[in-house]
Amino acid sequence: MLFFKTLYLHLLYIQLLKMNIEEEIKQKSFLSEYHKLAINLLFTSKWLEASQSRIFKSYDISPQQYNVLRILRGQYPNACNLLLIRDRMLDKSSNASRLIDKLEKSGLSQRRICPNNRRQVDITITEKGLSMLELIAPKLDEMNRTMKKISVEEAQTLNGLLDKLRG
Repeated sequence: MLFFKTLYLHLLYIQLLKMNIEEEIKQKSFLSEYHKLAINLLFTSKWLEASQSRIFKSYDISPQQYNVLRILRGQYPNACNLLLIRDRMLDKSSNASRLIDKLEKSGLSQRRICPNNRRQVDITITEKGLSMLELIAPKLDEMNRTMKKISVEEAQTLNGLLDKLRG
């Protein structure tokens, strides 16, 4: 989802400023339209990540920690295990155990030994974690409003093309 948001915002940003990727990165030409697409997607992804990181920084969390909190909220009030979190994370290279450690130290999540399987650890979001997500939501919504400058049909087309690209 982060990837799509990145692309949408970048396309809107370019449209607003009437800039294209060549002007953004000061490159006159690309090897092909596919090469241009790859560069544009990477640039847009990093642009959106930086925009979101500025919001998360004010709450002293990373984009990866935010992603874990959203996963935990999606399971709430049920607990989940580390494997489920890893499978659902957007950034597959993140160390989920370390992220959970940081969230737990901040009081945003908690771990308990599973009563049915003592080798498994149940992870849940805390009330403090739920409250933080509620505080962050309006700021992200405000940032994401720029996406509404493209139509729903354009968003569906773009989503379909990106799904096709990854598929």
